[in-house]
Amino acid sequence: MYNGIGLQTARGSGTNGYVQRNLSFVHLLKPKVDYKTEEEIRRFESEYIKAPNQEILEHHRKRKIEVQCLELEEKLEKKG
Repeated sequence: MYNGIGLQTARGSGTNGYVQRNLSFVHLLKPKVDYKTEEEIRRFESEYIKAPNQEILEHHRKRKIEVQCLELEEKLEKKG
């Protein structure tokens, strides 16, 4: 009969009495997670967000104007 105390002896228990450590509780040993504040997150993001390349922006602007010119050219060709 089990009384919550445990076995007094291993005799008659069907085991050799060797006690092993239960490794299923290893997850309890994880370090505590240190969450960042909103200010720290904004500061980290500002370090990683790069300014856009001005040459690329200029190219897109010129490309947009070129497309507008081609559309106008097609419209004028249709009119004759």
